[in-house]
Formats: sequence, structure tokens, C-alpha cells
Amino acid sequence: MDANIRKSDKIGSEAVPYRVGIYPVPGFALMSYACTVEPLRAANLLSRKPLYDIVHFGPEPRVHSSGDTFVNARFGLEEDNRLDMLLVVAGGDPFAYRYTPVFRWLRRLAQAGVQVGGVSGGSVILANAGLMAGHRMTVHWEHAASLAELHPDVILERRLYVIDRGRVTCGGGTAPLDLMHALISGHHGRVFARLVSDWFLHTDIRAAAAPQRGGLAERVGSHSPHMLEAVSAMENHIADPLTLKQLALVAGVSGRHLNRLFTEALGRSVMEYYRDLRLEVAQRLVKGSAMSLAEIADATGFANPGHFSNSYSDRYAVRPMADRRAGMSAGKETE
Repeated sequence: MDANIRKSDKIGSEAVPYRVGIYPVPGFALMSYACTVEPLRAANLLSRKPLYDIVHFGPEPRVHSSGDTFVNARFGLEEDNRLDMLLVVAGGDPFAYRYTPVFRWLRRLAQAGVQVGGVSGGSVILANAGLMAGHRMTVHWEHAASLAELHPDVILERRLYVIDRGRVTCGGGTAPLDLMHALISGHHGRVFARLVSDWFLHTDIRAAAAPQRGGLAERVGSHSPHMLEAVSAMENHIADPLTLKQLALVAGVSGRHLNRLFTEALGRSVMEYYRDLRLEVAQRLVKGSAMSLAEIADATGFANPGHFSNSYSDRYAVRPMADRRAGMSAGKETE
């Protein structure tokens, strides 16, 4: 059992159910939500007794998801806070969520000893509430660069989930299935947890430290070890770009040979690929964060906002601020 998973003294044959609160932020992702809640529901079904009491909280009675469905919030923020764990499930742009009463509520729960967690963008909300300073944590890879920039006091790890003392964070998507497996295993043993996972055909249980994204070779489109070493170095140096000479040194070939490999496989030189990679990160920050252009330029290794803006418009045929406004308009139209 993970030493950080709290095994409640309530768990036993005559136990009161372990109470898990779910706070779905409007626009929450259905995949993350289902993978969080359904294993707990299945645990109750398979055990034929209520092992977990799942309760929903929200500032309003109904909370809409990213699609057409919604969940009913059983309790408001000031009601019935007798919880063992509270998980915030969020999608969309969690950096824009600045609802102060929720921040106060989360801090109050944490102070009362409730294990507080975030799923997908929910981890961002915990950080913005001031609950993650000095804690190890993870977040969906799309938000990692923005979170690291805005909260340098957190210890950000690229894992499926992280359990650190009174905090639980999860990357979202299907990763909550693995988190819930660890939770149920800690409470009721691995055999029972395996039964729950098998119920969802979740036969390949991933460790907490498993990567969030597909294999590097799959993403790059090449199995060349020299190219993969170079791209891995690029991804680890977005804000402080390496030179061609440094990348070639990491890859173990000359710069000329590395360029030839990239051009033949991808139709781009090494530094062209590197620039496009940084601009892809920049575009996610432009569309999915409230960071200024100067902050984004700095976070993606451009000399200044002007250079960044010109490179961005060359790549995407639109200025970054215009791209941000277009994204915001599109989001409003779907509300």
C-alpha cells in the first residue's frame, strides 16, 4: 500500500463508508470524471455493501460538463463537510477559474484534515488556492508549462498521479482509473482492487510514475536513437533552448549528420523542428492560459515578445493575441 494513501480506521466489516466528495468545475471533462467516480461505484457494487459514499458539491444544483451532460450537486459549499477525501475535477482553462469562495472552502477542508485532490485541471485550482506550495504534484501535460511558470513553489512531476501527504493530484484522462486502483487497493487489498479494475477491462494497471504521453518514437515518427535523444533534450529545454552543437553532443553525432536525419525523416532541420516544438507549447499557453505574451515568450525561449509574436504569426498565420481572442470567442459560442 502507498504510504501516503490514508487507510481510514472506519474501514472494516461494520464500517461507515469512506466518504469521497467530488467537486466538478463547470466544463469538467467527462472522461476524467467517469474514471474517478465509476471505480468507487463499482467497488460498492462488487462488495455488495457501501464501501464508498460519493457526494457531489457545487455552488449551484446542476453542473454541466464539457458535453451535454450534467451532474447534480448534492451539497453546497457550506453544507456537510464531513469528508475523508475531496477531489476537484476540472477541464477547459482551469487558470481562469478564480472563484474565491471555493478557494476558501478547499483551504478549510485541508485545515480540517481532509485529503484534498485535483484531477486534470483540478490540480491547477488547488495550486491557485494556495494548497500545493512545497508539495509534489502532477497535472495534465497540457497545463504543466503554465503551472510551473505561475507557481515556482510547487514540485511538479510528469506522472499519472502523485500522492503527497494530504494532497492527491492526477493528470486526468484515464489516469484516475490507476489512481482509484491504488486507493481501493490501499483500503481493501490488491485482490479486491483487481476485481474492480477487471470490471472495466482495465487489465494493465499503470504505476504512478508512468508517463502521461505516448512513446517518444510514436510522437516523433522515427525510431532513430539519435533523433530521439535530441528531441528528448528539446522537450526538457523549452524555456532555455539548446544550440545545434549541444543537441548533436547529446545525440552522439555531428550537427551535420543530425540535420540530415531530421530532414530525411521529417522534412525539417533540427532547429526548425525545435522552433516548431516551442511554438506548439506557446500556442497551448496562448489559448489555454492567462499568461501575458511576455511571460509566454520567456517560458518558450524567445528573446522578447516581438520576436515571439513574429515567429508565432509566421507559423500559424495569426498574431498570438488574435489567436487568443478567437479561442475565447469560440468558447463563448459553445456555452
